[in-house]
Amino acid sequence: MGVSRDDVMAALAGIRLPDGGSLVSQDMIRALTLDESPGGTTVRFVIEAPSPELARQISPLQPLAESAVRALPGVLSVQAVTTAHGPAAKPAAPSLKIGQHPTPQQGGPQKLTGIDRIIAIGSGKGGVGKSTVSSNLAVALARQGRRVGLLDADIYGPSQPRMMGVNRRPASPDGKIIEPIVAHGVTMMSLGLMLKDDEAVIWRGPMIMGALQQLLTQVAWGELDILLIDLPPGTGDIQLTLCQRTQLTGAIVVSTPQDVALIDARKALDMFLKLKTPVLGLIENMSTFCCPNCGHETQIFGHGGVKADAARLDLPFLGELPLTLAVRQAGDSGTPIAATDAPEAEAYARLAHRLIAGGMA
Repeated sequence: MGVSRDDVMAALAGIRLPDGGSLVSQDMIRALTLDESPGGTTVRFVIEAPSPELARQISPLQPLAESAVRALPGVLSVQAVTTAHGPAAKPAAPSLKIGQHPTPQQGGPQKLTGIDRIIAIGSGKGGVGKSTVSSNLAVALARQGRRVGLLDADIYGPSQPRMMGVNRRPASPDGKIIEPIVAHGVTMMSLGLMLKDDEAVIWRGPMIMGALQQLLTQVAWGELDILLIDLPPGTGDIQLTLCQRTQLTGAIVVSTPQDVALIDARKALDMFLKLKTPVLGLIENMSTFCCPNCGHETQIFGHGGVKADAARLDLPFLGELPLTLAVRQAGDSGTPIAATDAPEAEAYARLAHRLIAGGMA
């Protein structure tokens, strides 16, 4: 059996571009033909770059692509051409690139200029409402007079743009400094603001760590009383990078009261302990559900488990937050419930007051 089109594309997928991706993933292969003959298959294709500048940069990849295809069983010869789509681009304003390897840092965790306190909000597992707590707590603190920043560090699944009602791309006049967005009195930044709605982030650890470093150090946060960092679930690269490179005031762990969530929350607590990051307290989210029709209160996920764990570990218990339809609807609409005068906002106001009174915010 001769070589197939899929075989050729698979071979070309292994040719990596300098800035990430491959010739195939970046859709640069054009006019691919396979001409069969008794001696084998002649393969012809065009490598089409988006611009002449990029075509010049990737020209050294052409012989590599030819060799990769020539190595396939049944290939007699390979003919490739590198070209560009459209004329050379005119010089443009500097563009910001997010996602690169982190730069070396000496001297241990660093303080961010102009920010008094930095609190990471984490969870052992997804689905416990950590991002909802982060956005509402940020807004509640801002309504109580604090200068608040919110960094969405969930690189793979950023949700703060939707929850905070922001959909415009941040400006970067010089291609280096990022001007954050202000929403509901909170200065916020998220990688989700740099991407299309359905665009996936397919990065390995070093690029993830580099992106976090950029979001921390290249954003013009200004003078803040507190920066809340909405972490992704789990105990991976983002958490490790943040705790090792940034001076944190501490961390807050969010969990539902059910046993499965508490198992993973304990792992998050253990991670912060091993990384020498103070745990400021635990929050029990989705603690109770009150039916909006009949007023009946139900503990869907159990009740009191987080408080009991906090007591057992001698950690502060910061409070219970209810599971309500209004909170979900508010987050989906881009106006956190804490930004309203709805009764459901009171729980977040109490949480913010408790942090301020305790000197944590």
